[in-house]
Amino acid sequence: MTNISAPKIPDGDKVDFDDIHRKRQEKDLSELQSLIEAHFIQRKKEEEELIALVNRIEKRRAERAEQQRVRAEREKERQARLAEEKERKEQEEQRKKHDEDAKKKKALTNMTHQYGGIQQKSETRKGAKKQTEREKKKKILAERRKPLNIDHLNEDKLKEKAGELWQWMMELEAEKFDLSEKLKRQKYDINQLLARVQDHQSAKGRGKGKMGGRLR
Repeated sequence: MTNISAPKIPDGDKVDFDDIHRKRQEKDLSELQSLIEAHFIQRKKEEEELIALVNRIEKRRAERAEQQRVRAEREKERQARLAEEKERKEQEEQRKKHDEDAKKKKALTNMTHQYGGIQQKSETRKGAKKQTEREKKKKILAERRKPLNIDHLNEDKLKEKAGELWQWMMELEAEKFDLSEKLKRQKYDINQLLARVQDHQSAKGRGKGKMGGRLR
């Protein structure tokens, strides 16, 4: 801003008010122009700062969007891996279950054939004795299988009767299990005895009268 000094008034001369007014206007105009320039400079600076802030915001927004995209992609891959692993385990479990079922079925079939063979041999050897045992079984079953007389029972009595039948079935299942375990133990003992006899005969070098194979 240009410095304008106040006009000197010579002694004895007349004061030129027009000149004073003109110089004051020039001073005011100069100050106004300086204020306008400073305003535009400040405004330009603020606009530049605002643009920089907007750019930073947009950059940060883009970075967050990229981070979210990467996280979403990783989560998608993780879920896909989990699903694949789950499917693989389920297939493996199904395969194992199928193999176990096949083994159980094969073992059951073998046991059925072996038991049928043993039963057939036993029937051939025992003959009349088995007939007696069969009649004994029929008699026992006839005693156990009593006819149900429930036509005259009311609802409470029917429930009580059903409970008795259920308890009786449980006792039969327990008895069946005990007999099955007893049969297994007897077969095991017979196999052990047969093995000892065969070992004893082999030790003495006897080739005649060898016992048959082990029971299965």
